Amino acid sequence: MKITAIRPYPVWVGTRNQLIVKVETDEGIFGWGESGLSGREKAVVGALEHYREFLIGRDPMRIGALWQEMYRSQYFEGGRVLQAAISALDIALYDIVGKALGVPVYQLLGGKQRDRIPTFASTSAPPGPEMIEQARGLIEAGWNAMRLSPAGHGQSNIYEPREHIATSAKWCVKAREELGDDVVLGIDYHHRLSVAEAASFCQKMPSGTLDFLEEPIRDETPEAYEALRRMVDIPFAIGEEFASKWQFLPFIERDIHQFNRIDICNVGGFTESMKVAGWSEAHYVDMMPHNPLGPICTAATVHFSAAVANFSWLETRTSTAEQLGFDNSEFFPVQPRIEKAHYAVSDVPGLGIEVNEELIQKQSFKFWEAPHLKRHDGSVTNW
Repeated sequence: MKITAIRPYPVWVGTRNQLIVKVETDEGIFGWGESGLSGREKAVVGALEHYREFLIGRDPMRIGALWQEMYRSQYFEGGRVLQAAISALDIALYDIVGKALGVPVYQLLGGKQRDRIPTFASTSAPPGPEMIEQARGLIEAGWNAMRLSPAGHGQSNIYEPREHIATSAKWCVKAREELGDDVVLGIDYHHRLSVAEAASFCQKMPSGTLDFLEEPIRDETPEAYEALRRMVDIPFAIGEEFASKWQFLPFIERDIHQFNRIDICNVGGFTESMKVAGWSEAHYVDMMPHNPLGPICTAATVHFSAAVANFSWLETRTSTAEQLGFDNSEFFPVQPRIEKAHYAVSDVPGLGIEVNEELIQKQSFKFWEAPHLKRHDGSVTNW
């Protein structure tokens, strides 16, 4: 079997673009992958075009060797753009191999360790009574783990952390009081805080209010996370922007965090994700995959989640509190579906997903830019 074509499709689905990639072979078997670098899809398409030059004619069954060749056969290895391209291709190759062998992808990863994948959902209303009601609705629909909304994140131009952390803390405490101790509660700060701001936020709540704090600060400096770790007792959930096992290394080996928000469409596909999972298992760090993209990402992450031992919850952006349109049924007629806060693990060969290629070829790409947030003094801050 030989690779004959690599076709990237950056298309607008719901409220953002999805970069999905089709890899074709001379035996008529094809695979689908997805890239996770939202907002910079055109850059990843360029990387895919470079990889296509030497992947055409190669054996898609040699996934590990092709991964190493894509990573190492250049001077400027790695980085988020290249890894996003490698991720999409790696996922598509696993889809091809699964179909060729007549087995679901999880069998290629060691077999499934669970039949159903528990998820966590997110509230969408800002902190307040509506957020609490959304959380109640999630519990009634079957979720026992959820992520609450921070204050101020709906603003599109100005963000001042000190104006919002007290409000967020107050409503996190209220949520715990109203929802009880059995539900798992977390919050995602989207790496918008400094160490001092994150510590102040945590210290405004009684111990045990939150079960996880997601991405409170930027990840470039592990020592900063270690400083925050010494000041707060909430488990950290980080890593969704990590683009290699090497970025996870200091966090895992220094026991800085408790949940890995690994993104299979950014870190390097199945090949790299399984290495991070094994490494994490040795340090008792649970996998809590990032899943904000489309159904191909969801399908791939479901197979990954089924195959690893150290798993907690998979993110879903489809719930009673959120409907973002990423799982468009016209574009993806066969895809994983939420059932009582769980995804069933497909036994169909490959990823178990179908794409309406004729329709997505007609769907246009739209340039989208994340908000460029500033503080009141005019300085730029994190989105």
